[in-house]
Amino acid sequence: MTRFLFMIPLLMFVSGASAQQPGQDACARDVTRFCRAVMNNGDGAVLACLKQHRARLSKACDKVLTEHGQ
Repeated sequence: MTRFLFMIPLLMFVSGASAQQPGQDACARDVTRFCRAVMNNGDGAVLACLKQHRARLSKACDKVLTEHGQ
């Protein structure tokens, strides 16, 4: 879970970064779309929000969550 929580800030702010690793921005659109209201409440709130909207997430974001044990 720690690895995933470290990625949340990257997921939210990588829109124009040039040195992205594959998968870093997989949930950025989903966070913006479903969890905008809780973005300033910390990683735990964003993760909980993503889990709450799991059925509606993109395949890429769902894969990232699954790979990180979420």
